[in-house]
Amino acid sequence: MKKSGNHGLLWSFLVMFVVLLLDQILKIWVKLHMTISEEIPVFGSWFKLLFIENEGMAFGWMGGGGIMKLILSLFRIVAVVVLLVIIVRLSKKNIKFGVLFGLALITAGAMGNIIDSVFYGRIFSESTYQQVATLFPDGGGYAGWLHGRVVDMLYFPIIDVAKENASWLPNFFFGPDGHFIFFRPIFNFADAAITVGVFYMVLFQWKWLKSL
Repeated sequence: MKKSGNHGLLWSFLVMFVVLLLDQILKIWVKLHMTISEEIPVFGSWFKLLFIENEGMAFGWMGGGGIMKLILSLFRIVAVVVLLVIIVRLSKKNIKFGVLFGLALITAGAMGNIIDSVFYGRIFSESTYQQVATLFPDGGGYAGWLHGRVVDMLYFPIIDVAKENASWLPNFFFGPDGHFIFFRPIFNFADAAITVGVFYMVLFQWKWLKSL
């Protein structure tokens, strides 16, 4: 890609804005229209919206609440501040926009999940298996600042095979439900942005990474 020049920072913020907008629109819609574990088929049986919430990292890793949730939320905030500083400084060095693009995707993804952690516990009521959440409930939100749960909904069970139909596979391939599912993790648009950003940097900006 061409050198970013004076417009690199503006394009980086535009990328972050678009990612955040799409991420939050989808999350808010899911919170206000779906109950926990509700499924909505999108494309056949291999792409669904499946609403879950998690306390941890991308794709539901590192569960748990309390102090660990607070530490994770604060870590995310610090990481985003550091990434924003790096993007601003690199833009002043007239670096290739490809580098800024990858960093912008990662930063926007992290920011998307920070918004959930910081604000969702305050502005939404509890999502349950029977009832959808409400926005700005009269009794207040379901959790305090920095303790909101991250909303996940993108589910791609492209391959779903019962154990009795694939007995030749080792047992660790099968989940508690007795099925081998690829891809089992449920994630959100912010997680996807982080993942795409990381792979993009490794595959296409490795020369810049190597120079660090």
